[in-house]
Order: sequence, then structure tokens, then C-alpha cells
Amino acid sequence: MTDAEVPTPGARLLDLVQVMDTLRQRCPWDARQTHETLTPFLLEETYEAVDALTAGDQAAVREELGDVLLQVVFHARVAQERSDGTGYTIDDVADGIISKLTRRHPHVFGDVSVSGPDDVKRNWDAIKAAERAAAGSGEPVSALDGVPLHQPALALAAQLLRRAERAGAPPELADPARPSPGEPAEQGSAGADIGQHLLALVRRARAEGLDPELELRAAALAYADRVRAWERSR
Repeated sequence: MTDAEVPTPGARLLDLVQVMDTLRQRCPWDARQTHETLTPFLLEETYEAVDALTAGDQAAVREELGDVLLQVVFHARVAQERSDGTGYTIDDVADGIISKLTRRHPHVFGDVSVSGPDDVKRNWDAIKAAERAAAGSGEPVSALDGVPLHQPALALAAQLLRRAERAGAPPELADPARPSPGEPAEQGSAGADIGQHLLALVRRARAEGLDPELELRAAALAYADRVRAWERSR
């Protein structure tokens, strides 16, 4: 293959956009989908990609990343059809992430100097905070702004703790044995007490350099193995 015949990187992405347009117009199932009906598939395909990555199955990773990419293109195609001023295209989606990456990497696309990954992370957080402040409604900016509240509970707790710790929040806020500053201690319900202890366990895992979601997943999978072993022994 000559240099002139080498495909342009990303060329097949344009083909995918065309395939999605055709499906939206000619397939009855694809034509009826909405953001709401597609949401479960976005979650499902993402988890399947994580499973493939965890297993180290590169052929499966490639396939599952394609399924995740389809969801992005599909949602953009649905949005493109809106005529109420809220619509956008796949190019708008790409333009948004290109602008964000360029803006948050001034050491690559600007004249900022960094000494290593830690500097990159600090710059990223500072730029992100400035963006939130600029886009705000005049209300105080929280370090927790932008945390997706519908993610799995353990992942949510870990992200909230990570954000709060970076903002300098006192550790005792996550301690179920202590009230929040200025609040009297109260005897909560059994459910609330369990939830507080789970939050404390998430904090303990983070303090030990562990991912609580992965640790719970590993424990759950080990439990599943024990159940299967018990079933086989019957």
C-alpha cells in the first residue's frame, strides 16, 4: 500500500455517521429510539467494555468500544433532529471535547510548564473550577458540582470523598460516629447507620489506596465462585 492509499485516521468514523443516518431513516426500531430509551444501553455497553478490559481480552475490548462509540453517535443523531434550539450534531460533540482538552492542557497547547503528572492534575482541577465559576449562576461554587449523582453508590461515595478531600474538607465529615460541624449528634435509623458505615468503609479503602468499587466487585465475584462451588458439590 502506498502512502497515498493509507486511510486517513478517523475516516471510518465518518462512515459510521452515515450508517447511523441510514439506520435512523430506514430501520423502524432505530427510528423510534429516544435519549430515554437508549440510556440503559449506554450503561450496559459501558459495563461490558469494563468487563472486557478487566479480562484483558483485546478482541472483546475492541468490539465493546465499538458498541460504546455507537451509543455516542446514536445520541448525537437523535439530538440532531430536535428543532427547539437544543439540538446538536456529532461534530458539536467532537468540537466540545476538542475545546475542553485543548483548554485543560495548556502545557501541551499553550506556554505553561509542568514538572510532572501532579502539576498536570492540579492545573486541570484549577481550570475546571474556573470554568464552573464562569458558568455559574452567582451561587457559591462547590467542589462537588458536576459529580454524577446517578452513578453506582460506591462509585458516587468514592468520587464525593475524592472531591471533598481535594477541597480540604475535614475527614470527620465522613465519620458516622461524629456529627457534622454545628449539628448535634442524632440517633439515626438502622438503614442510615448502615449507610454511614458503608461511607466510612469507602473512606478507609481510599486511605489504603484501594478502589472500593473494584474491591466490592472482587468480593462479589469471589462470593459468586463460592456459590457455584457449593452448587456443584450438592
